[in-house]
Amino acid sequence: MTATAPARLRVVPDDGSPAEPERSVELRALAAIQRRIGRPPVVRAARGLSHFGEHALGWFALGLVGAAVDRGRRRDWLTGAAGVVAAHGASIAVKRVVRRQRPMDPSVEVLVKTPSRLSFPSSHATSTTAAAVVYSGLTGRNLVPALVPPMLVSRLVLGVHYPSDVLAGATLGAVVGGVVRRVLKRKRAR
Repeated sequence: MTATAPARLRVVPDDGSPAEPERSVELRALAAIQRRIGRPPVVRAARGLSHFGEHALGWFALGLVGAAVDRGRRRDWLTGAAGVVAAHGASIAVKRVVRRQRPMDPSVEVLVKTPSRLSFPSSHATSTTAAAVVYSGLTGRNLVPALVPPMLVSRLVLGVHYPSDVLAGATLGAVVGGVVRRVLKRKRAR
């Protein structure tokens, strides 16, 4: 099952000019984002976020740091870190079912290597959102606005996801993160 149709050729008058590919709204949006904000400093920052979020390792490591520093809530931090890994795993499972291919179009430049060609949902968006939701509950600060938008935009700047991939990933991460946060809250209430 593919969530996006491949580029189609536009019908043009028979004047001998070549037909241009008809691009989906998502491809046009992705190309426009790259053109408008894909400057070298932004691309460097996006690559840094990409490496940090790869396989949810950076977010998992932050959970381990929280467990080491906040010894009174060590189990909560470890549960939160496990929840982030679970969110990442859920995104991989969905990717393998949906099997949507990453953007491949001359209008989009891929600026980072990826571990697979599967695109939907964005695992980076999923694990980042789950981490932001769970760790917000553990720190008492709303981390979502500071962490989630930069990661989502970074995946578009790097040309490795469609906009719907990052939105779906953020939604999945919010659901998993919300479940983990509720489990932690109930555990503390006992």
